[in-house]
Amino acid sequence: MKAWLVAIAVLVVVHDFSHANVAPAFGVAPAFGVAQAFGVAQAFGVAQGLGPAVPVFTKDVAPLLVDRCATCHHPGGSAPFSLLTYADAKRHASQIAVVTTNRFMPPWKADPADGPFVGQHPLSAGEIGMLRQWADAGAPEGDALRQAQGRRAPASPVWTDGWQLGKPDLVITLPQAYTLPAEGTDAFRIFVLPIPVATARFVRGLEFRPGNPKVVHHANIRIDTTPASRRLDEADPAPGYDGLIPRSATYPDGHFLGWTPGQVAPLLPNDLSWRLEKHTDLVVELHMQPSGKPEQVSPSIGLYFGDTAPTRTPVMLRLGRQNIDIPAGDANYTITDSYTVPVDVEVEAVQPHAHYRAHDVRGEATLPDGSKKALIDIADWDFRWQHVYRFVTPMRLPKGTTLSMRYTYDNSAANARNPQQPPARARWGQLSAEEMGDLWIQVVPRDGRDLDLLSRDFRPKVAAEDVRGYESEIEKHPGDTGLHNDVALLYLELGRADHAVAHFQTSVALKPQSAVAHYNLGTALTVGRRLDEAAGEYREALRIDPAYANAHNNLGNVLLAQQRFDDAIREFREVVRLQPESAAAKKNLAAAIAAAEKKPHD
Repeated sequence: MKAWLVAIAVLVVVHDFSHANVAPAFGVAPAFGVAQAFGVAQAFGVAQGLGPAVPVFTKDVAPLLVDRCATCHHPGGSAPFSLLTYADAKRHASQIAVVTTNRFMPPWKADPADGPFVGQHPLSAGEIGMLRQWADAGAPEGDALRQAQGRRAPASPVWTDGWQLGKPDLVITLPQAYTLPAEGTDAFRIFVLPIPVATARFVRGLEFRPGNPKVVHHANIRIDTTPASRRLDEADPAPGYDGLIPRSATYPDGHFLGWTPGQVAPLLPNDLSWRLEKHTDLVVELHMQPSGKPEQVSPSIGLYFGDTAPTRTPVMLRLGRQNIDIPAGDANYTITDSYTVPVDVEVEAVQPHAHYRAHDVRGEATLPDGSKKALIDIADWDFRWQHVYRFVTPMRLPKGTTLSMRYTYDNSAANARNPQQPPARARWGQLSAEEMGDLWIQVVPRDGRDLDLLSRDFRPKVAAEDVRGYESEIEKHPGDTGLHNDVALLYLELGRADHAVAHFQTSVALKPQSAVAHYNLGTALTVGRRLDEAAGEYREALRIDPAYANAHNNLGNVLLAQQRFDDAIREFREVVRLQPESAAAKKNLAAAIAAAEKKPHD
């Protein structure tokens, strides 16, 4: 009896926890609690003296299914069937026993010793044994026993389809549903949704509704303050587009945005909200699994706003490798990466990411004294069950702590999840048939100064790794000017102007009548101090587009550096004519005139 009382306490804590605006990944539905739906459960549901302790649905199984499974397994949920009624559960009794015994369900992949994480509530060995015993006994319902005890059978719970975090302040829905084709195994589609806000807002939470949970498996969500993602979407006549997410689409202010079945991130405290600017787009990448017939998909996103600006800002650190190249048949391919934090931090959450061939995913922190703390340990990685693991209590790590990751991949025929049979060479790439290996780590520095130091220290590391990824993609798509332009900007950021010039030259060769292409090449040549060549590219840009104000401005700066003052003043005057309200243009013109007046006379 004492053991059962402990189990009851756990259920009550989880129910109370869900009402604190923290929705466990596979926990109690916010609309009702276990006690409300079924009353207080008793151990194995048979009164003393009435025979062996055989579990029954009403007392033992139903509360457990509601607590751990109903978030997905309810009518209209993301799971393929509901488990809220006795008839539903009995129909799947043997299946329940099998998938819980092998711990395929509930899909909590992290080692139970890690964390503790929000929503971490896996089945215990005793609970798994109880489900097996119930199925083996023929899945008894238990109503007759309740009547014998003078109790009324419990009413089936009613699932609410409302927003789990409450009514959103803003709901954004895909304006035209996307038709998912009937055939195939995995489909990825990127949708770009403008956010209709007139002024900057502070976002405390985001809740995603898939629109068709039967086929939508998970969503990655980012923010793009530029028109780059929107242009890619507009170029495809159907809703959304196929391809890659541009560099300009990022996680906002170091915050994870995404969705997996049953997962709703809790609302952030006001001091950790993120700033949403106007003229911003949501970039939503959906992973969908065709059902055998055409399906309509129209996701919605609810945003929850706060009233005050954040006072703390997280940093998103990413460990990983973008030069993955796994030979066919290699069952033990390993990648590693590490980074030593230059300031004290608190780890708020981690998100591992890989595709089908990964099977062992690990991350840890090694403190300056040599002691270690596990960040995440997944011994049986499954691409279908990605998750953001949020620490219940942030993990404090001192300056000098080394964050590291180690991922192992199985590209052999023995890997049942391998997307290519017979196995083929697998390289890094964003398509599901390719491979990736990232460990995202959300950390909060102590103050603004540490935030700036950490951001500046980490940025070159991630930029250098991104270069590898872009070069890999360019090998596969050598005619994609967007890839050449993006990697060239990264090379400029890393101070490698010659590499940037080479890629911008390729873009010019691919689009010789593009004023932007010539302007970009001129900019890289300017950074590389190849001023005569730079001036030629700016002039070519202006031949194509005489009203290109930025090209006039940059050409003026090159001429000024060459002490060709009159020519420089002419260019800056043109910038002022084109942009009469620009204070910067007027300042540049004034500086050029002043420099000309100071030049030595012959």
